[in-house]
Amino acid sequence: MNKTEVSEIRKLFGKDGYRIDSLAACYVSIEKEKTFVLKEALSSLSEEELLSHLSIFHKCLGGTLGKNLINMEFPLEAEFGEGQQKFLLELRDSGLKDEEKLEKFFDLIIANYPSSDKYYIVAIHGNYDVPGKGKDGETLEDASDVIYEYILCAICPVKLSKAALGYDSDANRIGERVRDWVVEAPDKAFLFPAFNDRGPDIHSLLYYTKKAEELYPDFVEAVFGTVSPPSPVAQTETFNSLITETLKDEVSLEIVQRVQENIAEVIELNKEIPAPVELTSYEVKELLEKSGVEREKLEHFEDTFNEVAGEKATIIANNLPVVKQLSIKAPDIEIKVKPESASLVKHKVVDGVLSIVIPVGEGVEVNGITVKHVDNEIE
Repeated sequence: MNKTEVSEIRKLFGKDGYRIDSLAACYVSIEKEKTFVLKEALSSLSEEELLSHLSIFHKCLGGTLGKNLINMEFPLEAEFGEGQQKFLLELRDSGLKDEEKLEKFFDLIIANYPSSDKYYIVAIHGNYDVPGKGKDGETLEDASDVIYEYILCAICPVKLSKAALGYDSDANRIGERVRDWVVEAPDKAFLFPAFNDRGPDIHSLLYYTKKAEELYPDFVEAVFGTVSPPSPVAQTETFNSLITETLKDEVSLEIVQRVQENIAEVIELNKEIPAPVELTSYEVKELLEKSGVEREKLEHFEDTFNEVAGEKATIIANNLPVVKQLSIKAPDIEIKVKPESASLVKHKVVDGVLSIVIPVGEGVEVNGITVKHVDNEIE
């Protein structure tokens, strides 16, 4: 799914005209037991309950594609026999009304979700009559020939509200407020099937994680039968390893700066494209060559890429560091430089020691105190 498709589905959970047929939920205790199971039509919820649930569903499709929202494809084996995709398809087709399948679904999540706290699992089923679009891109409400049937499931932590003082009207005094167990914003969620090319794609799903670094790969494999992609930090580490393995001991400050500048340029050139920019081994090789890496060092880059990143792997450009701020670290020093001044930073050998040299001119402050340069000395 791209940004435009995510945005279209997210609008289904507005308080006016939401597209939800049924809701099923369960509350999981610290002991991993289902405290209760709820199966209701949304019409039976109070207005406050409805709005709170719509807020949860809306947040399930928030964040950045490639970081918080991740497109995943099912492997072929997940679509046959007792495969996870086949089970999710049956669950969707049941409209969340098959109690045996629903219980099995909740049990599958509880058995594999790595939490020692209480949490709330809530799933919804809906049908969206996808409106057509004219040649000018305008929506044609009466020209629909596609129905998008889906399930959306959210896993929300349940936390004890913070201690606070409150006014007790019966006792006419300020006292400790009663603390409640509160359902918080979703930590994990998924939409099945994916909404690709403005229609259902039963071979894919969209996975949401509140924290980009916590993908829970074991949970993903157990529930969806697929492998989660590397996290943004892991992708950055992989990219850095590619540079190190390619250049060995010849990694220079100038090349690192050019690489980051060229990544920023790629992102800028593709900013109007709604899908994340994925770099293949060939595109990473081109980027390194453009950044000044000699062709001789790139002769076996495809082999290096397959070894470090994996065959058929891609790296999302937006997950890589760009020159928002140049950060230079040594064992006891950290220097941060604004991007517009990054070109001033040089590295030279001074008195036999590799050094970072930055011309600073006037207006130097040390811990808030202005210092002046006189005869190349600080007074």
